[in-house]
Amino acid sequence: MIPGAPHQARWVRPGTRRAPEAPALQRIVHTAFPGCRVAAAQPLADGLRNANFKLHLDSAGGVAVLRIYQHDASLCQKELDLMRLVAGSVPVPEVIHAEPRGLDDVPPFVLMSYVEGISFRELKRGGDSDAIAQAAYSAGATLAALGRAIFERSGWLGPGPAVGAPLLAGADPMPRFVDRCLESADLAGRVPAELRRAIHSLVWSFAPELAHASDEARLVHGDFNKRNLLVKLIAGRWQVAAVLDWEFAISGSPLADVANFLRYERARRPLAEPHFSNGFLEGGGTLPREWRRFSRVIDLIALCESLTRDELPDDVAVDLMELVRATIEDRDLRL
Repeated sequence: MIPGAPHQARWVRPGTRRAPEAPALQRIVHTAFPGCRVAAAQPLADGLRNANFKLHLDSAGGVAVLRIYQHDASLCQKELDLMRLVAGSVPVPEVIHAEPRGLDDVPPFVLMSYVEGISFRELKRGGDSDAIAQAAYSAGATLAALGRAIFERSGWLGPGPAVGAPLLAGADPMPRFVDRCLESADLAGRVPAELRRAIHSLVWSFAPELAHASDEARLVHGDFNKRNLLVKLIAGRWQVAAVLDWEFAISGSPLADVANFLRYERARRPLAEPHFSNGFLEGGGTLPREWRRFSRVIDLIALCESLTRDELPDDVAVDLMELVRATIEDRDLRL
C-alpha cells in the first residue's frame, strides 16, 4: 500500500463533534424509524475524519449509530459497497438505512446497528494477556478473510467497489513514493539528513519485494488497527465483533494491514504475537520469509507520508520518529 492524500486525516486530532440540530436529526432518524424520536445523541470518540454518533431512540428503536460523511461524499457509497462485499465473511455493522447523496441540507450519512463491545485498544490497555491473545488470533483470522476479496488490479478503490487510478503509476512505485516524501519540506524539518539517507537506502534495498507487493490486488482495509476493531467475549473467547471505518480501503497487499496492526508490537514483550500471525495463516493468509522485517519496511512508507503533514502534532511527530528509527535500526520501540 502507498498512503496518499486520502490518509492525511489519520493523524489529525478530532475536534468537538456536534450532532445535527434537532430538526435535521429527527429527519435522519425518521428515514429508518418513522415512529421514533432521538432521546440522546452521544459523540463516539473514534472516527477522525467523519462524525459518528450513538443514538438512543425512544419507543422500540433501541440504539443505532449515525455516521455522517463530512469530507468526501463518495466515501459513503464506497463504505456501503465494501461492507456489503465482505458482510458474509467479515463482521461489520448492519446497515439500517443510508443516504449516499445526502438529505436536503444534511451530508451523506449511514444509520447502522450498534455493535456491543470494546475496541481492541481498550482490551489491550486492560492488560489481560489471555484475552489479548484470543482477540489477536481472531483479528488475524478476520484479516485473512478480508483478503479473500480479490480485484483485477491494485489501486485506489471507489464506489462499486471499483478500482480506479493506480496507487502510483510506473515502476517501483513504493520506493519512488518514499523519495517524494523525503523531498517534502515538512518531513525534512523533522527528519535529519542522515536519517533521510538511511530511509532511502533501506526502502530501495527492498525494491524487488516491494514490487511484488505492489502487484497484489486483494482488499486492504487501510486502517486495520486496534482502534477500528471492536471485540467482545463470544462463547467464552474474545473475538472480533466488528471491523469499522472502511474509507481508506484499497486494492493492494494485505501486508499493509499486517504492518498497521503490529506497528507498536515489541519483540521482547509481545502481546499480539504470535497469535495474530497464527490466526492470519490458519485463516488462509500468506506471509513471505522474514515477513516481520518486511512488514515494518512497508509501514515505513506510511510513516514517511505522515511526516510530510504540516498539521502533525509535535508529540505525534516524536512517536513517528521513534517508529522510523526503530525500523531503520531493526530494533524494538523505546516508546
